[in-house]
Amino acid sequence: MSTKVQLPTTLKGKTILVAGAAGFVPSTLCEFYLNLDAKVIGLDNFITGSKSNIEILEKYENFTFHECNIYESLPDFSGIDIDYVFSLASPASPIDFGLIPMEIMRVNSEGTLALLELSLEKKARFLEASTSEVYGDPEIHPQTEDYVGHVNTLGPRGCYDESKRFAEAMTMSFHRKYGLDTRIIRIFNTYGPRMRANDGRVIPNFINQAMKNEDITVYGDGSQTRSFCFVTDLVDAIHNVMFSDDPTPFNCGNPDEYTILETAKFIIEALGSKSKIVFLDLPKDDPKRRRPDLTKLQSVSDYSPKISFEEGIRRTTEFFKTL
Repeated sequence: MSTKVQLPTTLKGKTILVAGAAGFVPSTLCEFYLNLDAKVIGLDNFITGSKSNIEILEKYENFTFHECNIYESLPDFSGIDIDYVFSLASPASPIDFGLIPMEIMRVNSEGTLALLELSLEKKARFLEASTSEVYGDPEIHPQTEDYVGHVNTLGPRGCYDESKRFAEAMTMSFHRKYGLDTRIIRIFNTYGPRMRANDGRVIPNFINQAMKNEDITVYGDGSQTRSFCFVTDLVDAIHNVMFSDDPTPFNCGNPDEYTILETAKFIIEALGSKSKIVFLDLPKDDPKRRRPDLTKLQSVSDYSPKISFEEGIRRTTEFFKTL
């Protein structure tokens, strides 16, 4: 049975490695740990990450960055102590699945293996950032961590869904075989500043269309649901899991559930937009309902999302206006 998470007040003297540091979630995570006085080493190859996110982090003296592809080779870390490794390098947007499927599969297999081997060598605690997509188009609602999923291995999302399932399996194998100290999180829909504007996900799409007063494109009849978590709340959840003592997966996200149609209307109103809503065919294997059951995380921590949808959309829109 897990004990209650004891969160550190400072990480001075600790070194944290974050793979995928130029991405919007990992860069926010890096900044969070830099503000806790940790040394942070960022890795990224900029296949989807943004150099502007690294420029923000390079203002901190405790941040170092290596441009590399983790499934080809890692930098030489001999003589460097590493205490925590965050595996957050995978592209995760639907538009990426058709464009870079092999890269996604390799970073989640060979890349994860390289990070696990490094963690073993350094005796570091390892966290695999998995995804709610391991549940596929779920047959149970909301999704609990013991649900094993309903995934189409051959569908257009298979490169991501299945390679993340593989990454989870490999993480647990390292834990069982070598006694490596591991954690697994399953991230549900997350949004906020530093997202790619052409991300292909619901929130950036709708905000971009609403800002230009263009038609807002809703797939299907808009009755499918999503749960949207603001990025700083997600980082808070990740932090709680990393400092828990449980190697089995934790759902991380916000349990508030909205239909896609409600989301579109909300963003039109929030931005005072003149956009109209238009309906298009639903993509293959698009999940009908998405909502995390957070009972497990909340049983071991004080985690609770703090940023309302209204406030989150306001902050995200302000960011998109600067692009």
